[in-house]
Parts: sequence; structure tokens; C-alpha cells
Amino acid sequence: MPSMTATINLPRDAGRSALASAAAGNRLLASLPESDLKHLSALFDTVTVDVGDILYEPGQQIGHVYFPGDCLISLLAVAEGRMTLEVGSVGREGVLGASVALGHELAQVRAVVQRSGSASRIARADFCAEFAQLDSLQRLLYRYTDTLLAQAIQIAVCSRFHVLEARLARSLLITRDRLQSEKFHLTHEFLAHTLGVRRVGVTKAASALQQQKLITYSRGNIEILDSAGLEAVSCRCYELVKDAGTAGMANVFV
Repeated sequence: MPSMTATINLPRDAGRSALASAAAGNRLLASLPESDLKHLSALFDTVTVDVGDILYEPGQQIGHVYFPGDCLISLLAVAEGRMTLEVGSVGREGVLGASVALGHELAQVRAVVQRSGSASRIARADFCAEFAQLDSLQRLLYRYTDTLLAQAIQIAVCSRFHVLEARLARSLLITRDRLQSEKFHLTHEFLAHTLGVRRVGVTKAASALQQQKLITYSRGNIEILDSAGLEAVSCRCYELVKDAGTAGMANVFV
């Protein structure tokens, strides 16, 4: 499978992120006490990311921690420098790169923007310093990390044991849940990388779902027509991933 083109395009908005902007965009940040959020916001920049931008590569030093607003970031495990498999995704409910606070300075996955949008970004050194001082931030991130790990484990099991059509259905449903929309854009190439298969495999699986009138798929534009039907086709892993996320996030946002 050909490697993805590593393009990074992070234009910075003028000035620092405002308190209201950070809180409105990311649920983790919005869950912090107002005094802690106000303190952190002074350290944030707002960045705009585009589909295909690569924020991290495996083994690369993490320079910034990202709190997505309306963007969505796919986490890809990389084998032999070219083969990839999605092990999770991060949207406005989460954070990317928080492992630096636990002493992991190097990225373990490739982080690729799946949906364009904005994110609040903080330098690694600033984040680590604040993490050491703010109990509220520690509690939130420990809970979130546990939830993300549980979902990654289930996705790994799914990728090993279940057929491609069911895995594609699961991936589309998770993307819908993250974006809260029945319509979104995903190319065959991107889906091939996330599912760890060739593009022809994605084409066949997507065609099967279209023939069942569960989705429409044209030029990367996907619309889910029958959510219940798509859930029936997907393996039980979707339900387990969804339940893990729902239960985990309920514990995060308390």
C-alpha cells in the first residue's frame, strides 16, 4: 500500500485563542473549572487544519498538544513504514498528544486530519507544566485516555477477526457519531488506509452497502441512508466501541 503524502498546513489565527472559543469548541476543555480554563487559554493558539494534514508521525517528537474543535483526527498505526490501520479517532470530545504529560515525547501513531476544522493548540512544555499543577486536568485526561484505550483494543480485535463489509460499516457509523452527521467526505484511499486494505477492497465493500441501499457513495461523498440497516450489517464491535465511548465519556464529563 503506498504511503500517504505527509503534508502539514497549519495557518495560525491572529492572536491567542479566546476563553469562549476554546470552551465552545472542545468538550474536555469546557469541562474544566472556569478558573483553570481561563488560565490555560492564555497558552493556546487556534490553528486551522485541512483534510490530509499529518500532525504526527510515529517516532516524531510531539511539539504540540491539540484539543480539536470541529475537526476530526484519525489515529493510524503504521507497520513497515507503509501499511496502516486506524486504531482510533479524536474529535471535539478529546485531545491529541496528551501522552507527553506521562513522559512519552515521541508519537506512537500517525495522526491525520479526517475532517477540516480548527483546534486549540498548546506547546508541549506548557502543557506538561500545567498538567503537573492542575488536578482537574489530570482527572479529565486519565479518564479520557482510559476510554480511548478501550476503544482502540476493540477496533484492533475487529480488524483481525471480522469481514471487510462489516468493518467498513462500523467505521462509517463511528465517523457519523464523531461528526454528528449522516453526510461526510471520505475518499477510497483514506478508507483503505484506515481499514488496512487495498482500495479495490473498499470499492467492493462500499458497493455491497450501496446495493443494500444503506449508503450512497460518490466521489468520496458518503450519505448514510439507513442507520439501523447499517448497524445490522456491522459487527458487534460497533456497539461495543459505542458503548465504551458512551460509558467512558459519561465518566469523563462529570
